[in-house]
Amino acid sequence: MRNTLIQALSHRLFWPLALLVILLTVNVIAVPGFLAITINNEGHLFGSVIDILRNGAPTLIIAVGMTLVIATRGIDLSVGSVCAIAGAVACSIILGSPNPGDPGVVTVAVLTALALSLVVGLWNGFLVSVLGIQPIIATLILMTAGRGIAMLITEGQILTVDSAPFKFLGSGFLAGVPVATVVAAAILGLVALLTRRTALGLLIESVGINPEASRQAGVRARGLLFTVYAVCAVLAGIAGLILTSNQTAADANNTGLFIELDAILAVVIGGTALSGGRYSLTGTLVGALVIQTLVTTVYTVGIPPIATMVFKAAVVTAVCLLQSPTTSAALARRRTAGPASPRPVATPEPAVTR
Repeated sequence: MRNTLIQALSHRLFWPLALLVILLTVNVIAVPGFLAITINNEGHLFGSVIDILRNGAPTLIIAVGMTLVIATRGIDLSVGSVCAIAGAVACSIILGSPNPGDPGVVTVAVLTALALSLVVGLWNGFLVSVLGIQPIIATLILMTAGRGIAMLITEGQILTVDSAPFKFLGSGFLAGVPVATVVAAAILGLVALLTRRTALGLLIESVGINPEASRQAGVRARGLLFTVYAVCAVLAGIAGLILTSNQTAADANNTGLFIELDAILAVVIGGTALSGGRYSLTGTLVGALVIQTLVTTVYTVGIPPIATMVFKAAVVTAVCLLQSPTTSAALARRRTAGPASPRPVATPEPAVTR
């Protein structure tokens, strides 16, 4: 029993799940009906849990792509800027059309934004895999320049869009479930299927563990790096479209601001190491839920806005410390040591008779 408990404590998902349960419990104490889910007059699911799933969808979408990048021993700091670029491109095309409410126009705008996001991701992959620039520096370039590109597209203005098909992406419902949540679940399931039911996930992990050994074994690390950075950028573009649609406006300065940090935190909380190698999409899902529930808890409990970031940092730091290698090693030593065995009692030797 003791070993089972220690083994559970050392599991990489134990502390994130424990924190999620604690946050939900705090919210239930503050608001007794917090977990209640109802159906409104329009047949849509309604409740605080639904809000968490809908508002946390962009973070989860980006975190899925970030998981693949981090698994290859990289990182992508440009995802927030890609969100802003995608929203700016889509809104510019829709506003430039004589019929903004035409579904065809919205489709063209969305596809164009995603195509540009793909180009941006390929650019990051080129800098990292071909030129050999460190991922944090290569993506920091676009993190800085991306906001400027979005500002150029919007000409420094906040573009407000009144288009029902475009609004549907961020605030619409499918079978009573928010569209953003459906999109996030579909992306998570598709990526999990492609990486866990094929050899792709194993190849990504091998590149993250030892790039040189993978190359000598015949793994095309350069192509994999292009792929993961391109996928991450496209997913960031989707998240940016959802954020822009939910706001019904393209704001180059604020769309996706600091979302790259939330995505990285979600990946790390989920148990994926920044050193690359093995990763967990399930852990990323739990981490994204923890981040969004943490934000919701701040408003539910009534923490002052000036202390929001401090509270968030304290909680995340506590989880990371509990997941640290030192803590895991200590629990592993306790598990292998087991209960202390009783000391043997010395028996006297029989007397020798002559």
